[in-house]
Amino acid sequence: MTFTGRLTWEPLRSIDSATVSGTYQAVGTPLAHPSYICKMVNNSTKDVTISIDGTTDVDFCPAGGFWLYDEGKVGLSGSLPALPAGTRFFVKGTAGTGAIYLVTQYIIGS
Repeated sequence: MTFTGRLTWEPLRSIDSATVSGTYQAVGTPLAHPSYICKMVNNSTKDVTISIDGTTDVDFCPAGGFWLYDEGKVGLSGSLPALPAGTRFFVKGTAGTGAIYLVTQYIIGS
């Protein structure tokens, strides 16, 4: 499959880890576009648990670590999977120092 679009970035989202608590808090705003590459960097001193609905634990990011989801592979249907627009990421843990960042890329037409 040939693509005529290109990847570009949504604005960087972040949360100060000093505000992280045992209940889920949003990391910035919901995705404005379907995300094909999504990275969370935990540049804080504490581990965090990740959710996309503010309730269900879906992933874990250790202090000083990151996770990367690359949805840029063509699926069996010939279309690219993506995290849908409107997806919002949440973190919970204990307060620390540093910040937690969310980086997303999406495809725009040529």
